[in-house]
Amino acid sequence: MQFDFVCIGSDHGGFDLKQKIKEYLETQQFKFKDFGTFSKESVDYVDYAILVAKEVSKNKKNCGILCCSSGVGMSIAANKISGIRAALCVSKFHAEFSRRHNNANVICFGQKVSSLTDVLNMIDIFLNTGFEGGRHKNRVNKILNLEKTGENS
Repeated sequence: MQFDFVCIGSDHGGFDLKQKIKEYLETQQFKFKDFGTFSKESVDYVDYAILVAKEVSKNKKNCGILCCSSGVGMSIAANKISGIRAALCVSKFHAEFSRRHNNANVICFGQKVSSLTDVLNMIDIFLNTGFEGGRHKNRVNKILNLEKTGENS
């Protein structure tokens, strides 16, 4: 596994998926913390994306999993936090290459988009795929520089 700890969160639209992911993480003996929400009551996805993203940004051995109805809102919000590379994934290819080429540290899912089986497969790939570095390291560094300076070089 490429990460030591998983930070997980959802809004009401991704709550059921998050609960199933947590069950899976427990069976696989992954260490994780649920940052909420803790019910299906309507909430703002941004609040939970920020909680997870800030925790992931504190430690390179942490990663995040975020769920909402589409995955789009969570990925947009999480990517506003410095050091976060959140990837909305809908296929095993996305999960693999978000890690290999983009060094993604948060994976986002839409409860209304992907089946549970597909999500669990993507989580396995995401958690067990390393960053290739090489030519991709330079590209990720440009993203990091863009966060700091507003310039990509």
